[in-house]
Amino acid sequence: MRVLVTGGSGYIGAHICRLLRDRGDEPIIVDDLANGVPERVAGLPLHEFDLSDASATARLERLMVDERVEAVIHLAARKRAPESVQRPLWYHQQNQGALTAVIEGMLAAGVQNLVFSSSAAVYGDAHGIVTEDSPTQPVNPYGETKLAGEWLAAAAARAHGLRVTSLRYFNVAGTGWPELADTAALNLVPMVLDAIEHGRAPEIYGDDYETPDGTCVRDYVHVHDLADAHLAVLDAVPRQEQPHRVYNIGTGVGASVREVVEGLRRRVPDALPAVMRPRRPGDPAAVVADVSSIATDLGWRARHDLDDILDSAVAARR
Repeated sequence: MRVLVTGGSGYIGAHICRLLRDRGDEPIIVDDLANGVPERVAGLPLHEFDLSDASATARLERLMVDERVEAVIHLAARKRAPESVQRPLWYHQQNQGALTAVIEGMLAAGVQNLVFSSSAAVYGDAHGIVTEDSPTQPVNPYGETKLAGEWLAAAAARAHGLRVTSLRYFNVAGTGWPELADTAALNLVPMVLDAIEHGRAPEIYGDDYETPDGTCVRDYVHVHDLADAHLAVLDAVPRQEQPHRVYNIGTGVGASVREVVEGLRRRVPDALPAVMRPRRPGDPAAVVADVSSIATDLGWRARHDLDDILDSAVAARR
């Protein structure tokens, strides 16, 4: 299958492209390289342009026609929640503009199948086990853009006969191959490793939550499993009966921040003890994905556990 992957040279995108290539598919990448690394996808066709630019729709149409694209995996987005609070207009313009261009390009080129990268951020201050039917109440503009993206994709699918699946990622970590590691210190695992590498103490925000060890509990999914989920969904999208569907992507198992931090410290010699900081506003005590829907419908389940995630992240740093 010839698949256009937007944001394909990013951390998640590069894993998806590697799996697509390894099974004989042909990924074609569009990326503005704001966070992407071309070396991750060396040897694959890479087209550098901004999907929120006014010319993006025409360029996408031409690219999809020329490359005989059969499906699109849309990952490209701005995704820093604190930054989205400071720049809400820009975040909506970037994320909504990019998705609009992708869908318009698909319609013009006659491409019907889309896998959309959404986020568990659509659930906002959710607590406990989260199903796809849980309330969606984003607490920052980043989450709003993802939920609005789902709405847009669903409306376009109904109106134009597309087939779209939106994937709500939980906490993605680890690496499938060392050269594809997450190099941006924006999530817990790379943030802790970055602190340790530079001789700083890792920080834990809040140890008085109603959880087994007092720190927040989250669902951490290995990036290799996440990439594999995209392939399972990609294969199923053309056959789905409804125009738009949604799946949580996680493990269904929670791990505390303290477990993650201490697990990384055990793997790195001379790491300093963690420092406790006050709670951060808006951090729910525990959020874990209910992943029964994708397991029932597509037979997909995560195969890696927290130890696999931490082992792979530390090995990649080395």
